[in-house]
Amino acid sequence: MSSTRSEHDMLGEISVPGNVYYGAHTARALVNFPITGETLADRPHLVAALATVKEAAARANAEVGALFPERAKAIGQACAEIRDGQLHDQFVVDLIQGGAGTSTNMNANEVIANRALELLGHARGEYTELHPLDHVNLGQSTNDVYPTAVKLALDRHLAELLAALAGLREAFADKAIEFADVLKMGRTQLQDAVPMTLGQEFGAFAATLGEDEQRLAEARSLLHELNLGGTAIGTGLNARPGYRERAVAHLRELTGIATLVSAPDLIEATQDVGVFVQLSGVLKRVAVKVSKICNDLRLLSSGPQAGFGEIELPARQAGSSIMPGKVNPVVPEAVNQIAFEIIGHDVTITLAAEGGQLQLNAFEPIIARALTAGLDHLTAGARVLAEHCVRGITARREHLADLVAASTGLVTALSPALGYETACGLALEAHRTGRPALELVRERRLLTDDQVGALITPQALTGGPSRP
Repeated sequence: MSSTRSEHDMLGEISVPGNVYYGAHTARALVNFPITGETLADRPHLVAALATVKEAAARANAEVGALFPERAKAIGQACAEIRDGQLHDQFVVDLIQGGAGTSTNMNANEVIANRALELLGHARGEYTELHPLDHVNLGQSTNDVYPTAVKLALDRHLAELLAALAGLREAFADKAIEFADVLKMGRTQLQDAVPMTLGQEFGAFAATLGEDEQRLAEARSLLHELNLGGTAIGTGLNARPGYRERAVAHLRELTGIATLVSAPDLIEATQDVGVFVQLSGVLKRVAVKVSKICNDLRLLSSGPQAGFGEIELPARQAGSSIMPGKVNPVVPEAVNQIAFEIIGHDVTITLAAEGGQLQLNAFEPIIARALTAGLDHLTAGARVLAEHCVRGITARREHLADLVAASTGLVTALSPALGYETACGLALEAHRTGRPALELVRERRLLTDDQVGALITPQALTGGPSRP
């Protein structure tokens, strides 16, 4: 194979390396968009989704008589190879690009065409036999291919995130069982409130993650409405009758997503990116809540001597180059930073969505980059948090018991029997003198030992069975 081959597009001739599968349009994009250094190959779900869309389109075009069966078969085989992970290194255009994703679509068209040509026994670049646009892109436009592929890729990313969140939820739920008998002080506004168990605290973490899994599943379902078949602006120009329905049906078969449907109004669907805004908002919600949990873990483990010191996180690495023996909560800190990134991405996606004009939003590439990055990072963060942090957390049981015994928060449990004013006075005196409130109650014989004992059982203090 020669070191280069000559290809042409509407701008003229351009040399392309002889050993690559992409062509002229991709070569120009490489010159035009050296932006992030992140390429389509860094998003394998998106590459696979593009190949899936192209294979579904080829099958549909063959069925409506627009594409010769042998060409459709070669295109389908090339797409199947890409879906299996081959040729991903040929998807070289930058994730941030002008043109509403045109460079991405062209990259896919050219790689698929040149691989299909090889399968038919022709050399790369012999486009008279099978053309990237006339055949691979038949009945399509970037404006329906790209958003469809992005939605399919996001569906895969969401499946992975949901699995990671389920694992994190289960890790917290396991700790809730382990710590079910560990009494501690609950806090509001960082001040002692009323007793609870450490198990209840960790159970709440598990419950909030369960809620977020539901919200993500709801947002995921919205991705399944597609504008494939709408071509340039949703009118379906250049797509044969029956193509749209068949293409979506083949997508359902290829992806296994039975709920994929064609949008009722393809013109609206081509210009609308509301589903991405919705998903970004839900992803931000999840990130914020996971980050809040990480804040709590860092606070509860702070010290260990001069902080809360209620739990111990597993030591993952030395914490300081100058302070011997210091261990930092590095895993929660990393997850916090992922949340910060996702919050920033949500602003980017909001602005990109608002910036759309008339029949198309040109800024879907930055939306796709932000969403896929956020989903990838939060998936990794949830896995790391579960395996390298939560599952190794231990409770400092004696310290927690001492804190409960010394806290004026116990007075709240006594206030129904003593009255609010008396209980308030006890709390203030205990705080002023440093003496335990229960000691003051017994000293003044405000309640009998039996009465006090009944009021401060773990069950009574933490919402267990009713008091006798």
